[in-house]
Amino acid sequence: MKIVSYGGGTNSTAMLIECVNRGIEVDLILFADTGGERPHTYQYVRMFSYWLVEKGFPAIQTVKNGGVHKNLEQECLTRKALPSLAYGFKTCSQKWKIRPQDQFLNRQPWAISQWEQGKKITKLIGFDADEPQRAKDYEDKKYTVKYPLIEWEMGREECTKTIEDAGLCLPGKSACFYCPSTKPTEVRQLKAIYPDLAQRAIDMENNADLSQIKGLGRNFAWSELLKNSEMFDDYSNTPELACGCYDG
Repeated sequence: MKIVSYGGGTNSTAMLIECVNRGIEVDLILFADTGGERPHTYQYVRMFSYWLVEKGFPAIQTVKNGGVHKNLEQECLTRKALPSLAYGFKTCSQKWKIRPQDQFLNRQPWAISQWEQGKKITKLIGFDADEPQRAKDYEDKKYTVKYPLIEWEMGREECTKTIEDAGLCLPGKSACFYCPSTKPTEVRQLKAIYPDLAQRAIDMENNADLSQIKGLGRNFAWSELLKNSEMFDDYSNTPELACGCYDG
């Protein structure tokens, strides 16, 4: 059994298109919703799901964390904190991206049957050939992980071409609108395109205990960036730790 962890961005979109092109069957496609994606990502997931079904592939299924908080934004507000990446950790991707998919599979009779027979489920992850450092060898009693784009030597440029050759528009960046890995230019774009989301991110920042860091930018506050944008650039203020959820 093969399942795809679909992130809603360029990489995983290109990976699925290539699976169609190469005749590689996929049994299940999961999109883990943190509740914080930008509107264009949700629209793209719906559109691309229809496209996949037309090609004979399964529709994209959305899964969510089943915990006390309905989404990551609510958890941060309740805890008076920011996403873990702001403090140098990547636990938010584990809790809000990986865990919901594993919880979903743990409830599926067909998955349980696979494991009882000693068979493993293969997870296809869309890390591209330009980022091989993100690909980690992983295998346990339930899963084995593969990175098709790296095997096919497809970097960002090849992924973009695959999507365009399929006649589809590019999905744009897929990430939570309050992600601490967001570059200063992207923060400004967020305010220009989705001012309501930018304000929610600032509200989260203002609500948080900032005794350890300056804000969502780790070494700078988004509120200060948007007030004094000329003081910031994408080089001196870009966080060094990449988001574990990033999908091109």
